[in-house]
Amino acid sequence: MSDALSELHKRLGDFEESGLPPVHSWDPETCGEMDLEIRRDGSWWYQGTPIERKRLIKLFSRVLRKEGDEYFLVTPVEKLKIRVDDAPFLAVRMEQLETDAGLLLIFEDNCDNRVAAGAKHPLRVDIRPETREPAPYIRIRNGLDALISRPLFYDLVTLATPRTIGGREAMTLCSGDACFILGYLDGKS
Repeated sequence: MSDALSELHKRLGDFEESGLPPVHSWDPETCGEMDLEIRRDGSWWYQGTPIERKRLIKLFSRVLRKEGDEYFLVTPVEKLKIRVDDAPFLAVRMEQLETDAGLLLIFEDNCDNRVAAGAKHPLRVDIRPETREPAPYIRIRNGLDALISRPLFYDLVTLATPRTIGGREAMTLCSGDACFILGYLDGKS
């Protein structure tokens, strides 16, 4: 592990066993960029080399903050800009729970965050302009999203039901206290 990565890991050690650190209350100056990239497939790369230690990735993911369209690793004393290709997390598992109130979808991402889709953790589907393919996401926390893996998206589509919204036929899915539009049957966004 390089000196910069090792130093950041050392500083974050205090938060490893406790809950999420209060990164949104920390306000250090930006002290540069770190050659760290989170790729669309959920893999983390440092100086062009994949980070293989999941524990290290999970630790860094806990101090991730989004400001506008930029992402930072934040400690109480420093803020380092990193690159994120798409979303910082990748939803890799989904559990369906039938409750008295209806279906509840629980998602787990590649950093072991678990959230139930609903008003606090909404689903959304963007359409990639260059390919016209759907790009589904779920909010994990504080503006940080997980891209929903293709197999999970197919599972969501099989659970969706058609509903007329604003005179258009949409495929919708309800989870917990919210309903979401996965797409319109006329193919328009």
